[in-house]
Amino acid sequence: MTAVVRTRAELAAARAAAQGSVAVVMTMGALHEGHATLLREARKHGDFVLATIFVNPLQFGPNEDLARYPRTFEADLAVCEREGVDLVFAPTPEVMYPYGQPEVTVHPGPLGAVLEGAVRPGHFAGVLTVVNKLLRLTRPDAAFFGEKDYQQLTLIRAMARDLEHDAEIVGVPTVREPDGLALSSRNRYLSEDEHETALALSRALRAGAARHTPAEVLAAATAELAGLDVDYLALRGADLSEDPVSGPARLLVAARVGTTRLIDNLPVDLVTSGAADRTEEN
Repeated sequence: MTAVVRTRAELAAARAAAQGSVAVVMTMGALHEGHATLLREARKHGDFVLATIFVNPLQFGPNEDLARYPRTFEADLAVCEREGVDLVFAPTPEVMYPYGQPEVTVHPGPLGAVLEGAVRPGHFAGVLTVVNKLLRLTRPDAAFFGEKDYQQLTLIRAMARDLEHDAEIVGVPTVREPDGLALSSRNRYLSEDEHETALALSRALRAGAARHTPAEVLAAATAELAGLDVDYLALRGADLSEDPVSGPARLLVAARVGTTRLIDNLPVDLVTSGAADRTEEN
């Protein structure tokens, strides 16, 4: 049975008693199959699996959906129990931030100001601050994050490297609904018609990923997004560096469907124009 702790002292005691390697999955609750996949991956790698459930106020902007963000703790706990989680840490904001609004946060650097960071100023400082704190509190050997939030994953990896965290940061491929829509806690806000409209995001990514040069990738993806309220469509290197020419890359999109904002991404393999021509001939 999954144990639940809510204070730092309870977490420290449970963590001290944990045997073997420790794997952590950090969530904001409203768990779905994507989270369950993270938990299963954690179970494969860890003797002791710890999940955190905390709706982090630092990563929500003034006009974002903190108040209406779904809070489904009993259902979340059932998912954790089904996936064999040993311990859930479910703190309140007062436990996570005992001195109130932090005066010192983790700055995400230049990558935190583009793509999602440009649309949601301050978001990644809030994410990195809570992840930094949770890594300190849980002291895992490995922490598992979904690739759907690819920019977040990239920044967490950079933070873990630069701030000397010992935990391995493991990315897990995006889990999708049968129709291709990336699983998200916000999908529940979509009406049936909006859900159908939202499928354009995954169609655009697949269309782009089927092409070879940067221009072709972006043109194919853009064609599938006609009529959508798009925040950005971007092609970046696998490390989210700008202007990739060849090799592994990432195609990322964010758009609003009704009042719901969705993000998605796919890996892309780029080749130069000449090599692309030869690929087409073959």
